[in-house]
Parts: sequence; structure tokens; C-alpha cells
Amino acid sequence: MRPPLLVLAIGNPSRGDDALGPLLLEHLAAIGTEAAGDVELLTDFQLQIEHALDLEGRRAVLFIDAARRGVVEGVGLTAIQAETRLVPVSHALSAPAVLQVATQLAGCAPPAWQLAVEGECFALAEGLSPLAQQHLEQAFEMLLDWIATQRAAACPTPSVSPAGWPGACVPAQSDRWPIADG
Repeated sequence: MRPPLLVLAIGNPSRGDDALGPLLLEHLAAIGTEAAGDVELLTDFQLQIEHALDLEGRRAVLFIDAARRGVVEGVGLTAIQAETRLVPVSHALSAPAVLQVATQLAGCAPPAWQLAVEGECFALAEGLSPLAQQHLEQAFEMLLDWIATQRAAACPTPSVSPAGWPGACVPAQSDRWPIADG
């Protein structure tokens, strides 16, 4: 069985600030985030149609990617939805497009968020720019908060759709409030 939480980082470590996503995953791995068995960490240079298969059986997904200027306060975490119309592309997809492919394959996609971390240098280069380095710690704290929130939101008896996607939490009988007499 797959871990219910997936953190999928996109970026090329050889392209300066594009390494932000993979670096965040390296930090998560270093502190043992996967040890509890409820989080899977994946990284790739770019999102592909095949990543829709990685969403199967997940309760929540977080996409991490470096972004060009324009991210408010340098780091932004937003809930995302599947694109309503999938536009054919030659290779890389956006996170909402991957959600749309997952929806087409299984009838629905898990709840998803995107963590955008502002960078400024995406040319072939080693290391982060001063701006990206400045946002890295803030992004890591936001990432840890997202994982903690998702872990806290887990319930003992999740319902599962026929397609295998986790659905809304259904409390177990022992978790229901007792009915008070008169």
C-alpha cells in the first residue's frame, strides 16, 4: 500500500534556483520524514503525464516547484484543482494538468496543493541565488507545516471511492459522539 501523502518536487539541480524543489526534498529526507511510512517523497526534472499514476491511492498531494518573480512574500502555498480542459503539450505538464489526467484515468484526483518558491536564476549554474537561498528556509517551514496538518487531518477510517482514491473521512463507530439521554 502506498503512503497516503505524496510530496512531488520538480526541478533541475543543474539549473540554479530550479533546484529549490529537489533541495527541499533532500532536507525532508535528511530529517527522516519518510520513516513514519505515511509520506512518500518523489522528485523529477519536470511533470509528465505518467505522474498521474503516482497520485493513485493518495489522501493528499503537494507539488513543489521554483517560480519566477511574482510569488507573494517569496513562498506561496495554494490549493489547486484539476484543469478543466487538458491542452496537449509536447512534454512537461503543469500540476493542474497532472490532476486532470488523474481525473480522466480514475474519475477523480486527490486534494492537492502547490508550494511555489521564488527564484531568479534558472540558467545552467550550481547553487542557489541569494534570493532563492533566502526563501528556502521559509519554504521548508511551510512544507513541514503542510505535512503536520495533513497528518493531523488523517482519520481512522477513510472511505475509498470505487476507483481507489481516498474519499472523505468517515468516523469509526467508536469515534462518534454518544447520544445523551434526556
